[in-house]
Amino acid sequence: MTKILQFVPKPPAKLDFEKVKKSRKGSVEETKDQLSLFAQAMGRVYQLPSNLSPFEQALLLDEKDDQRAAEAYWKAISADDSTADAYCNLGILEHRAGRTTKAFDCFTQALKLDPRHPESHYNLANLYFEAGDLRLAAAHYEMALEVAPEFPNVYFNLGLVHALQENYPRAIESLEKYKELVSPEEGKKAVELLSTLKRTISASQSQ
Repeated sequence: MTKILQFVPKPPAKLDFEKVKKSRKGSVEETKDQLSLFAQAMGRVYQLPSNLSPFEQALLLDEKDDQRAAEAYWKAISADDSTADAYCNLGILEHRAGRTTKAFDCFTQALKLDPRHPESHYNLANLYFEAGDLRLAAAHYEMALEVAPEFPNVYFNLGLVHALQENYPRAIESLEKYKELVSPEEGKKAVELLSTLKRTISASQSQ
């Protein structure tokens, strides 16, 4: 009797949480060099450019891994500046600090304000994935794709969920789409997994 290959018991780690990197005014990339000059001149204590909105200030601190970022996001929320984005990024900080319940709350609050917020759907799906609730994880990954169909990390993590649910054809479809959207170097994450899944399908069809 031919032994059917099973999906690897320890699949590759899911891709990480996704931060909102642009405010309503656009990217803060243009201010990073300015902030770096302040940092070089003043050591760890530096000023934020005064022309930034509360959310942009929080995002810039976050990009610098400054411990004041969380407080700054709360200030953006209080100022009603890019509130859903601020809640989303704050949720990532809460997760990194090990406060999973607060992270859930932040992503949920973001979605209450903007039900079509793709990063919050994706990040909430990641939390459900980590909690072992694959059904809700898949649902939120799918909702993220409805809003942002070119969001590659969603396809990778959704492929993992489908594989763990033994829905191998859909897992392959998602992982192939991920490969289409990323560079060949990034696509290597999915190559071995795709090979295993395709061997699993082939073995099961030969029975």
